[in-house]
Amino acid sequence: MLSIDPTQIATKDLHQYILAAVAPRPIAFASTISADGVPNLAPYSFFNAFSSNPPILIFSSNRRVSNNTTKDTLKNVEDTGEVVINVVSHNISRQMALTSIEYGPEVDEFKKAGFTPLASERVRPFRVAESPVQMECVVDKILPLGEGGGAGNLIFCKIVMMHISNEILSDTGRIDPHKIDLMGRMGRFYYARASGAAVEEIIQEVTRIGIGFDGLPPGIRHSKVLTGNDLAHLASLPALPTQEESLALVGNDERVQNALASGNSQQLLHEYAKEVLAKNEVMRGAALAVLGT
Repeated sequence: MLSIDPTQIATKDLHQYILAAVAPRPIAFASTISADGVPNLAPYSFFNAFSSNPPILIFSSNRRVSNNTTKDTLKNVEDTGEVVINVVSHNISRQMALTSIEYGPEVDEFKKAGFTPLASERVRPFRVAESPVQMECVVDKILPLGEGGGAGNLIFCKIVMMHISNEILSDTGRIDPHKIDLMGRMGRFYYARASGAAVEEIIQEVTRIGIGFDGLPPGIRHSKVLTGNDLAHLASLPALPTQEESLALVGNDERVQNALASGNSQQLLHEYAKEVLAKNEVMRGAALAVLGT
């Protein structure tokens, strides 16, 4: 492995390794306003949600690595104590990228990137009308992490009003990941689109105690067919079915009967189990895996 001591590498290079490894990251499209009333827009991917009660978002406005200067967003939140965090969907991603250009503090990025400013209800900065979710925030505190280039300034934002487009809601009133179509930031020029085939459901009951990998019999745990993800399905069960229970579940399946009659039943049944587990049919997959032992 490539092993890196952060004290023995240039900050600009360490920065790129961190960005590429800790990815994809959500994007805070931060709208602020200067003390003189000039709107500002800038994207930040050192960002996440950290609390629901109180509702806290945190993003970091880092000091520039090249010349150790700070950005207009930081100055604005220091002066006004307010910010709107807009989310970035795919259909505004190129416009968002335009606002990463280092325009002067007198420039209105809403105009430069073709966005529509929308008046907020509780704070002074404008919302981005084209963003499907806009969160009006007051700045709770700002935590500087260092003095050198690349040092972050954590901006703690308390949500005081949240606006969600009806167009991205499901029939149950929840945000549909395919409709919101969010973009995530990766390293350098790479982004990730979080919709379509890229979205995967991982359903795990957390109140039910699973047997874990160490509870799987060696014939399953050391399978040459089943992957770690496949085994995790089985390890989440409170107990595996017995041989008798497994036969009752899948014994009438012609493919199972043919596998049991062959001289290679373990591989054939574990291959079958792998297909079934990919469809989230966990008990059926467990029965096939057990019979394969």
